Amino acid sequence: MESALQSIVNNEDALVPLIFGGVGVVAIVFGSVAGMVKAVAREKTRREIAAYIAEGSMTPEQGERLMKAGGKA
Repeated sequence: MESALQSIVNNEDALVPLIFGGVGVVAIVFGSVAGMVKAVAREKTRREIAAYIAEGSMTPEQGERLMKAGGKA
């Protein structure tokens, strides 16, 4: 394992694409995690609005406006 790692580090032609590939993988992972966090937060907000409507402290029209607010343009 150590000799394979040394050969990659010593070979500059292979090192640069390896670094770019690693950065790409990390970017994809972080983007996926960010998307999941947004989806969970959006669903939690929708459930909270539905609960307010169900208990009567908010009208369905107000809930609909809140759900539409901040949407993608």
